[in-house]
Amino acid sequence: MLADRKKQHLDIVLAGQAISSSIGSGFAAVRFEHAALPEIDMEAIDLSTEFLGRRVAFPFLVSSMTGGAEQAQRINHNIAIACEAQSIPFAIGSQRVAIETSSDWGMSRELRRLAPSVPILGNIGAAQLNTGFGIDHARRAVEMIEGDALIIHLNPLQEAVQPEGDRDWRGLAGKIGALCRALPVPVVVKEVGSSISPSVAAVLMELGVAVIDVAGAGGTSWASVEAQRARTPAEAAIASAFSDWGQPTAFAIAALRRAMPDLFIIGSGGVRNGVDAAKAIRLGADLVGQAASVLSSAITSPEQIAEHFDIMAAQLRVACFCTGSSNLKELREAKLEAAPVWG
Repeated sequence: MLADRKKQHLDIVLAGQAISSSIGSGFAAVRFEHAALPEIDMEAIDLSTEFLGRRVAFPFLVSSMTGGAEQAQRINHNIAIACEAQSIPFAIGSQRVAIETSSDWGMSRELRRLAPSVPILGNIGAAQLNTGFGIDHARRAVEMIEGDALIIHLNPLQEAVQPEGDRDWRGLAGKIGALCRALPVPVVVKEVGSSISPSVAAVLMELGVAVIDVAGAGGTSWASVEAQRARTPAEAAIASAFSDWGQPTAFAIAALRRAMPDLFIIGSGGVRNGVDAAKAIRLGADLVGQAASVLSSAITSPEQIAEHFDIMAAQLRVACFCTGSSNLKELREAKLEAAPVWG
């Protein structure tokens, strides 16, 4: 059943029909002040950064994605090959099925062999911590890919509107804290499209979480995905009412950075190009994640993924050049203004 559900999710996202959040990511609401006299060499702009103790070429992350059993190995291997070539970190999709069944879905140490130099992040759902998953399962998730960190994803809205969802979330904060204390690698917590607020992030930091991925609204709406999976009109109506739930990604990044100046923040959710990435970094993200935007390339070939990020990097470089920013630190100080609304 789990494998079938994951395949349905993949097929719906690839179809791309009415699954984006209806409120948008918020990046269109801001724009950079143009620097008409940059006084820098565009080719010398440094887009590299550090993540999980490794230097990477660009501030991009291939965010968690998954697929049916027959596609997941190809997806994961293509991503690993491309990310190693581009020096970009990547996070694999949920390892729940791989841990519960005899198939690893391509989530094995082969990924580390294919990508020896970049950060690789494992992934389990917070809800599974109340359905039998514990510290041993979390350790296995890290060990099976030789991971640099473990993502725990929060998806209460999706679980709430999914007919087979896990809806008992009592006591999960304490269990996340226990994982932070027990695991030999950092714990990352991410949402899947509704954002993480400063108040929730503060709780997570107290528990020992090292990195927050806001994963705000503006990208894939999992409520809309579940509405398309619904078995009855009533189930579809319940899910579709939440297609615009959550805080836009741009808003969420800025709010979290204001509240927590020293937190490592990943900004994801509706980042569609390098200009959005530049805005996310200016608003406070240390790294920028993409999932659905990469998925069709991931199914095709490593070369298609590499081409996608070549374009992303070129767009980000131009944004840096046209704001007079010679590196990401300077981009974070570039002048940003509210986008005017012309009548």
